[in-house]
Amino acid sequence: MQNPEPEDIAQLQLERLQSTLNRADKNVPFHRNRFLKAGIDLSQIEKISDLVRFPFMERKHLGEHYPYGLFAVPLRDIVRIHTAPGTMTNPTVSGYTKSDLLLWQDVVARALAASGVTAHDIVQIRFDAGLANWGRDYKSGAEAMEASVIPNTSLSIGKQLMVTRDYKTSVFITTPSVASLFASQIFKSEINPTCLNLKTLILVGEYVDDEFRKRIEDQLHVKTWLHYGLSEVPGPSLAFECKYHNGLHVNEDHFLPEIIDPETGELLKDGETGELVLTTLTTRAFPLIRFRTGDRACLIRKPCECKNPLIRIKWFENRTDDLLSIGGVKVHHKQIRYHIERSLGTVPTCYHFVKKDNGTKNLLEIWIAVDENLFSDEIKMLERLMHSTGDYLQENLGVPVRIRLKEKSSVSI
Repeated sequence: MQNPEPEDIAQLQLERLQSTLNRADKNVPFHRNRFLKAGIDLSQIEKISDLVRFPFMERKHLGEHYPYGLFAVPLRDIVRIHTAPGTMTNPTVSGYTKSDLLLWQDVVARALAASGVTAHDIVQIRFDAGLANWGRDYKSGAEAMEASVIPNTSLSIGKQLMVTRDYKTSVFITTPSVASLFASQIFKSEINPTCLNLKTLILVGEYVDDEFRKRIEDQLHVKTWLHYGLSEVPGPSLAFECKYHNGLHVNEDHFLPEIIDPETGELLKDGETGELVLTTLTTRAFPLIRFRTGDRACLIRKPCECKNPLIRIKWFENRTDDLLSIGGVKVHHKQIRYHIERSLGTVPTCYHFVKKDNGTKNLLEIWIAVDENLFSDEIKMLERLMHSTGDYLQENLGVPVRIRLKEKSSVSI
């Protein structure tokens, strides 16, 4: 996909925004009712700045309209349905038309090209189950570039390393958590990274700091590239790094970015840090209008040295909401509490959960206090209960879970 010309972006955005708003108003009662409540006349939307009049979408809305309440096309036009953990009991369900999948193919190909990927590369993809949909998108985008692709599979890290070495992988696309595990496996296997053909590591799903990047680049002898996407909807590569690694270029001909004050909802000026809000401009099946991502970022309009006219964002680690990002999958605090109660059949007196890095990958660690409801003289019975609870949480949240029993004095809500 070619980058749009600078003089064309604003007009293209306006035309596509008007089309998206009209389609959402016509086909999605959720959007139409909110437009009416806000007193918005779509015929009067004449400039991009008019978008500020529209209400925000939040993750809770995705679950409230489970499963197909936010689709803007008939089900007969949907060719792929994707499920991700929601914020409470209902998961997030997103749909894709054939044109949506072709759009993602082009968007991913653009991001890969900016990362230096060419038709001569052998691209290996490795995501955990929660981001399996992204694996398909990266496969499609890389194949569109005529690169050789080793698709996403559930192979162990040891087997993944064998494939990397034997198949002469040159580009590896994965999350920072898996990349760290992969680097550890290389040294555990006593393989010198210089024996590999690997040169490019594309990291997606999680924020990474400079310290992590330097460490992983030194360990694997690669250059890292960061892509930004949403695990719920609509997919990967909404923004991507160019060779200068000074912020991520937003595919703003397809996604309109805003930065707001997370407390007041007011629009912030360029360069000010706040919450990233996205509006889809070309997605047909599942339009998002002013969707609050919870990610902290700022906009960079200063021209990039690479001459790409697309606006950039600087992505920051801390979030503005109560979500934990575990291996790129977003998990809500209320959702964790709900599934703990559902699995145990009771609410623990005290519990605590946190994103944990065990040295090789991120996981959700939960501390539960042993109280009168959970106490048992049979240690094995407690162990079985915690094991089944961990399995239940992992299945419903889509992330690795580790549960630890603690004394009440060492655990707080």
